[in-house]
Amino acid sequence: MIDGKSVLALIPARGGSKRLPRKNIMDLAGKPLIAWTIEAAKNSSYIDEIIVSTDDIEIESTAVHYGANVPFKRPDNLASDTATSNDAIIHAIKIMLDRGVSYDLVVVLQPTSPLREFHDIDSALELMELKKARGIVTVCECEHSPLWSNTLPADRGLGYFIREGIKNKRSQDLPVYYRLNGSIYAYDVKSVLEEGGVFYDDTVFAHVMPTVRSVDIDVELDFIVAAAIIGQK
Repeated sequence: MIDGKSVLALIPARGGSKRLPRKNIMDLAGKPLIAWTIEAAKNSSYIDEIIVSTDDIEIESTAVHYGANVPFKRPDNLASDTATSNDAIIHAIKIMLDRGVSYDLVVVLQPTSPLREFHDIDSALELMELKKARGIVTVCECEHSPLWSNTLPADRGLGYFIREGIKNKRSQDLPVYYRLNGSIYAYDVKSVLEEGGVFYDDTVFAHVMPTVRSVDIDVELDFIVAAAIIGQK
């Protein structure tokens, strides 16, 4: 608990993944990918329960082995390619409410962010209390300024690729941009139910994480990068 509020860590982990098949249980530096997230949640000072939402029996057994709870099976329609993370979040909260179990806060931890550490979770929750926020979402600095990017015309000409006023600037002279890193989404449960899932407004604040802990595994290259960073540690 934090400030008397009960905290649920929810790890959504469906079995299907087109770009990197079975990624949630792929071996990363000696452990299944999902294990890294479960262990970070277990080491948090504030999380009261860890639930994995999955449709997959192998993910379920792996999650239980590493200390998470899997009290329900995610319906197939919420594990399809068209289902959203919000669908899974609302389903998990409501099914536990139907069983008489409620939480004040939910921390959604995607298993594709294995380099997130327990103190990242704790500091996000502490910031939530400090700000009296309805939500905290983690971000990191962009690796490259989006001002150096643009769409390309059919002929791939670069005449208008970099806008005027930016062309002769050094990268260090450009404003700092941040991106969502997909690692931690901490929200007030009541607000999530009211808004229909994760939302962004002036009651939601950013918690900045280091870029080195912000690898989000989507393709094989991300997996290689994460393994290399773990190897350096």
